[in-house]
Amino acid sequence: MFRTYIFHVSGTHCAACKILIEDILGGQELIKKVQVNLKRETVEIETDSSQSIEELAEFLTSKIKSHGYTLSVEKTIPEPKSNDVIWKAIPIGLTFLALFFLLQKSGILNFGIGGQTTPTTSFIIGLVASVSSCLAIVGGLVLSLSAKISQDEVNDTKTFLLFHVGRLVSFAVLGGVLGLIGSAIGINFTLTAILGIIASLVMLLLGLNLVGVWANNKITLHSGIFDFFRKIEHKTLTPLAVGFGTFFLPCGFTQSMQVVALSSGSFISGTLIMFAFALGTLPMLVLLSFGSASFAHSKHAPLFFKSAGVVVIGLGLFAFLAGLAGLGIISPLFNI
Repeated sequence: MFRTYIFHVSGTHCAACKILIEDILGGQELIKKVQVNLKRETVEIETDSSQSIEELAEFLTSKIKSHGYTLSVEKTIPEPKSNDVIWKAIPIGLTFLALFFLLQKSGILNFGIGGQTTPTTSFIIGLVASVSSCLAIVGGLVLSLSAKISQDEVNDTKTFLLFHVGRLVSFAVLGGVLGLIGSAIGINFTLTAILGIIASLVMLLLGLNLVGVWANNKITLHSGIFDFFRKIEHKTLTPLAVGFGTFFLPCGFTQSMQVVALSSGSFISGTLIMFAFALGTLPMLVLLSFGSASFAHSKHAPLFFKSAGVVVIGLGLFAFLAGLAGLGIISPLFNI
């Protein structure tokens, strides 16, 4: 006779966590069904085990603890978090920002922040995006593909190669299309500045989320999306189509760069901006594809993420002020 138990789970933060927990616990012989609810932070299971609920919690925790998750019968009240990490992250982030602007002002590297956004800027933003909202959303799809691959025992190298190629190609082509649309509707300097301000506000919100503000607002997709990718057949076109579709996923960084591509008013510029952004997200997603993303749960991850958040806030604030200066609302604060 199967019974249903609901456990509280700690350590989750994104859709990738949901996939990972469901795949690990779902692979246990005594588990018939498992469902993770990220918003409620619960794990519901169906099992015919004769163990007590406390024994089950201990057993299942042993299977996922190495990934940073813990199950409990009663909801645990988290201990007050120390501010030590953020105080370490601030000087690290500010150091990178100082280096960033010094290089730009020197002319060695023309990143384009505050003016015409360049592919170099897009690449750097892609690197940051790959450890935040992009990892949460696209990472969930990658893990869904990984789960299906494991079940079907197909060639994971070929499947993930097609997925990443599809993603890079889609970002390049659709970025160019956005540039053409911008050109067709005749985006002028004022509208470009307004779009730049919108993109900078998105970056500021994402940066605040990375440093811990509104951190409980987990970015997730409906569970049915991931269930769909578990069921699909892995023909050649499937991973290509999935990679292509990631262009339309609700990732804040992606949307901000899409605005930039639109304001570029050029097919070539739009293509280069979105391709460079996708290329920046590639290293982390490749690591996740082949099961080497344990860094996301390592002891150094909080410091890394918060430092990245400081950098994003700095870039977003600079772009916002540059946009206001471009509209003539304020005087330019930087002459870069």
